[in-house]
Amino acid sequence: QVQLVESGGGLVQAGGSLRLSCAASGSTFRIVAMGWYRQAPGKQRELVARVTNGGSINYADSVKGRFTTSRDNAKNMVDLQMDSLKPEDTAVYYCNADAVNPRVSYWGQGTQVTVSS
Repeated sequence: QVQLVESGGGLVQAGGSLRLSCAASGSTFRIVAMGWYRQAPGKQRELVARVTNGGSINYADSVKGRFTTSRDNAKNMVDLQMDSLKPEDTAVYYCNADAVNPRVSYWGQGTQVTVSS
């Protein structure tokens, strides 16, 4: 099992910044990638950013140039720096870890990010 604990989030005005952090524990040796997803009311959960153990990073087009993810493999942590926030970034943000042997995707409890206009 892998446990994910998120921190950060909250309320910010448009144009502001927030930073999310996620710490993994448990069978972290099985993790091959970590990242962030978000789900806005009435919408499907979507990828925000994902980074593999090898350092390959994918960003959603909607956040490119504004959000930056970083990962500390030694500490089993992944951060998401969110700048130039927009009201449409409002959502519950979930930390994710993809593990193998067996292949399982783990989720954090989610943290609310609200951007006011």
